[in-house]
Amino acid sequence: MANIELVWWWALCLLPLPLLIYKWVPARQTHAAITLPYLPAQSSLPTSNGWLTKGLVVAIWVCLLLAAARPVWYGDPVYVSPKHRDMMLVVDLSYSMSEKDMRDGDDYIDRLSAVKHVLKDFVAKRKGDRLGLIYFADHAYLQTPLTFDLNTVEHQVDHAVLKLIGTKTAMGEGIGLATKNFIDGNAPQRVMILLSDGSNNAGVMGPIEAAKIAKKYHTTIYTIGVGAGEMTVRSLFGARKVNTAKGLDEKTLKQVAKMTGGRYFRARDAQDLQNIYDSINQLEPVKKAAQTWRPQTEWFGVPLALALLLSVVLMVLRRNHV
Repeated sequence: MANIELVWWWALCLLPLPLLIYKWVPARQTHAAITLPYLPAQSSLPTSNGWLTKGLVVAIWVCLLLAAARPVWYGDPVYVSPKHRDMMLVVDLSYSMSEKDMRDGDDYIDRLSAVKHVLKDFVAKRKGDRLGLIYFADHAYLQTPLTFDLNTVEHQVDHAVLKLIGTKTAMGEGIGLATKNFIDGNAPQRVMILLSDGSNNAGVMGPIEAAKIAKKYHTTIYTIGVGAGEMTVRSLFGARKVNTAKGLDEKTLKQVAKMTGGRYFRARDAQDLQNIYDSINQLEPVKKAAQTWRPQTEWFGVPLALALLLSVVLMVLRRNHV
């Protein structure tokens, strides 16, 4: 019964109406009965069962009000998955990602650790999108196909290690492999987040060529360049300035993003990286991948049918006993 609700419950406020009418409306005046000598005495006539008649009338009234209150039975929730959005994370695993130039509070951590920490938080917030994960170094590698299972994506991000697929940077192959996975799906919206700290120096396809193919298949690419850039390093010979991001090809990353309608971001420390993913969250807000509805069945016919049945019983009783 917990699944049954009265949609128009306020109709039950009319329950005391007959009692109010009975109490406040003047009674009908009765006339004296005519006694005929050739008819049997009135005391010998069958009398109606008063309490049964009144009970039937009350039951009919209650049933009519229950029908008017529109009882509806709601079934268990049903989850419907409409067309979703696909998002592919394309992460650089070249050896330069081991550079410890990402400031995190008072310490410096390597680029991959900073990326993993922020990326896991980003994945956890993407409830509603299908996510996939691609790593690229000497070649591109599909780590996680597009899936709604965000826990699996988080787990794969957390277990990423350097030199897993080489030490170089096949950025173009990463874009191409992500685009191929989009083509195999049917999502109307496709988003790629490409993160790299270097320039394309491996693979069989260049980033610009791959971006043209991605654009052809309506893919938006957001690119992120990682590396602190100029920073002061202290050694036995004193302090000196070094550029830790001299290998970063910002020009190509900017061009790839512009070609596909995305944006380029620069991450010089862990906080920058966090802010970038927050910005992407705003540019590509999470959409619900599943909608919930509950099947419902109108039950007003049950009390209405019962009222009709009781009315027939009442008519038969009154005909036989009145």
